[in-house]
Order: sequence, then structure tokens, then C-alpha cells
Amino acid sequence: MSGFFYYLGVAADSVLSVFGIRAPYEQPAYHVLRTIDHGVEIRAYDARVAVETPIQTANDGAAFGRLFRYITGANTGAAKISMTVPVQMGPPQKIAMTVPVELGGARVMRFFLPKSLADHPPAPTDPLVHIVALPPQVFGVLRFSGTINEESVAAHKAELVGVLNAAGSKVEGQPSVFSYDPPFSIPFLRRNEVAAQIEAAP
Repeated sequence: MSGFFYYLGVAADSVLSVFGIRAPYEQPAYHVLRTIDHGVEIRAYDARVAVETPIQTANDGAAFGRLFRYITGANTGAAKISMTVPVQMGPPQKIAMTVPVELGGARVMRFFLPKSLADHPPAPTDPLVHIVALPPQVFGVLRFSGTINEESVAAHKAELVGVLNAAGSKVEGQPSVFSYDPPFSIPFLRRNEVAAQIEAAP
């Protein structure tokens, strides 16, 4: 795909996202095992590959910029890679595909790569960007709309963990945020989620 048509497609998708239309974007494959209180979905995700970078400050614009540069050519081969959803923000994974990465307690931002690139993702050229391979996982997920801010995220994470605990599900680690729309989308049309990995039922 030529650079012109690639960026034209990105711009068109961004315009659609303002109105909550995200059909063009690929998502990681999952299936819903069941739905429990408060509309919490228990989802089983397939193995997937992502590119991630640490969130170093409260303003995550720099982290997004690094990942966006990766999919627009800051990688070996200067490949143009389709945007996917959701963008994940949360605790790091310690499983790395390219090099060992230990991020300690830092939060990370993550783009999932299209399934077509799962076997041979192009390596990042930025040392702060890393490829990670994620195994099959089970998550409890609570969906909400509106603007993402600390108060809203904290309240929905607490609600999610409370529902999962009441259902007898063992939460592993800290919940993450899944964002499906850009910040300029109409707030009540936005799709946001908080997701907590849980121990899979035997």
C-alpha cells in the first residue's frame, strides 16, 4: 500500500471514529464464556501479538506517538501496518518475543498487531518499543462510555473487581483499560472497557 493511500485510510477511519464507528478495525479474537452481574463479560482470548511501550508520565501522548510511529514505518522494512483496536493501557507483560524486557511496576500502552503479522512482526526501531507474545487468557471485562479519566477508570475497576470477587473468580494482577476510540470521539458514543485477567476455570 502506498504511503498516500495508507494515510488517507487512517484519516478516514479517524473521522468515522468521531461518531463511534469502528468497523474497519481488526480486534483480537475472543469468545464470551458467560455474562455475570453488572454486564461483566467473561472472555476467553486467543493467543495474540502486540507492540508495547512504557507510559512514563501521566500524559500518555508520547507513548501513543511511539506506537503510532511503529505502525506507520518505524520498524524494520518500514512497513505500514493497519491500526487495530483496542489500545490497551495497564500493567506490563513479562513475556517478550524479541528481547527480554523487564518494566518493573511501570504501566504500558499496547497496540495489538493484525493476525496476519503474528508469526513475523517487523522489529521496532525505537528501543522503547517492544514486541510481546501474549498466550491465551481469560478476562473479566466491564464496558463503559464517556471520557477516560482517573476517577472514572478507578470507579469502574473497583466495580469490576467487586463483581468478579463476588462471583468467585480469582483476579490476577491489576486491571487494564481497553480504549476503542480516539479522545476526540463523542463521549457518549465511546467504547471503553476495564479488563482484569482471571484464573481460568479447570
